Amino acid sequence: QVQLVESGGGLVQPGGSLRLSCSASGFTLDYYGIGWFRQVPGKEREGVLCITRGAVSTHYLDSVKGRFTISRDNAKNTVYLQMNSLKPEDTAVYSCAAGRTCGQVFTGTCDYWGQGTQVTVSS
Repeated sequence: QVQLVESGGGLVQPGGSLRLSCSASGFTLDYYGIGWFRQVPGKEREGVLCITRGAVSTHYLDSVKGRFTISRDNAKNTVYLQMNSLKPEDTAVYSCAAGRTCGQVFTGTCDYWGQGTQVTVSS
């Protein structure tokens, strides 16, 4: 079965950290740019970060610069989103998606989407 599965979400206090994982099954992530998105109910989905096939990262959200980083481990067929210094406004469902390039990913032209994992930042 071809799918992307996110994990690692949960409840964390402000200032804390979480690492989300985006794991692929049924296909190889090596050939894809992988983006992380987030969405709050009632609001539009927003792109957060993307990593190219060559492991170059691109921020698409100024508010996470210096706090969130993206990395990939092709041997594990997994992409990670490290989130530090979390704030309540980071609370959202985080999803990953795979596309041929990061440019395509952030226009929503993705081949695969995950179901998402909830991140809640609250004291």
